[in-house]
Amino acid sequence: MRGRGSVLLAVCAVLTGTVVSCSNGTDPVEDATAEGQVTVDMVKATTSIRTALAANSADHELPADYVWDSARVIPIVLNGTWITESTDSATAEGSTVTITSGGTYSLTGSLSDGQVLVNASDEGTVRLILNGIDLKNSTGSPFAVTKAEKVVIVLADNSANVITDATSYVFPDPDEDEPNAALFSKADMTICGNGSLTVKGNYNDGIASKDGLIIKNGTITVHAVDDGIRGKDYLVIKDGTVTVISMGDALKSDNDEDATRGYISIESGSVTATAGMDGLTAETDAIIAGGTFTLTTGGGSNASVSSSVSAKGIKGLVSVIIGDGTFSVSSADDAIHSNSTIVINGGTFALASGDDGVHADSLLGVNGGDIVISKCFEGLESCVLVINDGTMHITASDDGINGAGGKDASGAGGWPGGMPSSGNYYLYIAGGHIAVTAAGDGIDVNGRIVMKDGTVLVNGPTSNNNGALDYDASFQMTGGVLLAAGSSGMAQAPSASSTQYALMMNFGSSRAAGTVFHIQAADGSDILTFKPAKPYQSIVFGSAKLTKGATYDVYIGGNSTGTATDGLYEGGTYSGGTKSASFTVTSTITRVNG
Repeated sequence: MRGRGSVLLAVCAVLTGTVVSCSNGTDPVEDATAEGQVTVDMVKATTSIRTALAANSADHELPADYVWDSARVIPIVLNGTWITESTDSATAEGSTVTITSGGTYSLTGSLSDGQVLVNASDEGTVRLILNGIDLKNSTGSPFAVTKAEKVVIVLADNSANVITDATSYVFPDPDEDEPNAALFSKADMTICGNGSLTVKGNYNDGIASKDGLIIKNGTITVHAVDDGIRGKDYLVIKDGTVTVISMGDALKSDNDEDATRGYISIESGSVTATAGMDGLTAETDAIIAGGTFTLTTGGGSNASVSSSVSAKGIKGLVSVIIGDGTFSVSSADDAIHSNSTIVINGGTFALASGDDGVHADSLLGVNGGDIVISKCFEGLESCVLVINDGTMHITASDDGINGAGGKDASGAGGWPGGMPSSGNYYLYIAGGHIAVTAAGDGIDVNGRIVMKDGTVLVNGPTSNNNGALDYDASFQMTGGVLLAAGSSGMAQAPSASSTQYALMMNFGSSRAAGTVFHIQAADGSDILTFKPAKPYQSIVFGSAKLTKGATYDVYIGGNSTGTATDGLYEGGTYSGGTKSASFTVTSTITRVNG
């Protein structure tokens, strides 16, 4: 991965360098707890949308881009096989018109086999108002910008515009393979307006800019045999309705030579994409402030792709930063992915993945939002996971939350030589509501867990080669509510160094799914009523309700009139169960056999 002086470095300073490498010797848990707290709030502060955008080059938008004198608009009429123009700044030859200088031009009509070409040597903006055009070309690109300072394409109000290229190209220069998209530009390009644009890329890409590309608004539909919409330096969507069907990537920015470019920024609007490869892929940062996203990649979560194919929903190689939005993703590969950092500050997510739900190689931070991962191999995975807030529901065929570092290989054959184990993998839970249903480990961290607040509910494995909790170094619990139900063969409780008391209860045989587990105090008051969703032979319960020296009774079965959230009951009255055991809290972890 290329180095970058941006969001990642700010986070590195907070976590004492551990997010860059999962193999160095620094221990942020010890550093943080020595100061009395984990400085997770600083992760939130240094990974805002504004901070992420500031680390990238500014886009080319200016207010003047959207202002022009209607009296000075130059008309160009497309007449099927020939073109009418009356200006020195545009030249028509047969079915090709070449615009040679800046200005505002209005295009109407159709070309059955022709081209609109922009080759402007001056520094003026070329503004093209599309008012009901239909362009086709049988040998190449029907709309190409080979030279200009900036091009602004305006979709006239209520207009419908169509651009269709050839299935095979005859290039003007045999030594070059450009223009290679139905709508192609070597200059910065903006698309705006209240009309519609349909682009059919039969040869390669649909819309491609070799510089920056801004979609201000409008209704844009792209069909492409390769990538749908590509801005090399950046792809910025301010608003509008964008629909892409592509065999390659749907939305893409791929400048890999400048660390401040190659980014995607989406402020608002609606994006619907069906892609053979990635839905949204940025060489550096994928930054989403809001909008509505419906993404299907690689055939969806029930499909499979080879390890050489990337079919992720949202991908930013340096970072993915999400502020808000509504996301529905069905992906053959990871639903949300970064080779380094992901931070989710808000939004509503419905994710289904053939591999991981959310995967970051270095750091995954969740500061808010409602995340539902209905199908995945592993739900949340990273070297360092920081959960400050939010609601998470995870259903995984392997681990629900996986604190493991390095490459995204877990769902495609596993780790060479087995999973690495190191004290430099961490899970911090400082708030939020986390509900996990996992066939593998519920929470698996190849290092340390720190829990200071929040609610964690695990319906873990039924096989004894996995556990509802699985950590290698320690689990320090200082607050919050923990409920972990699963098999007993590898069951773990929080560490004795915790400051909050916990119970670990193992049974001689498995209890059926839906069998209530109830704890009440000596005076009969309710401490816990929980209905696991899967069969269980072990329960781990950590809560401030458990106090040293107090005695409690455990009941199995029965019912509650309270309100259940993910099996955890609040209020109401418990009745009908069978007393299984009594215990007195004498140490941080009390172990009882049922």
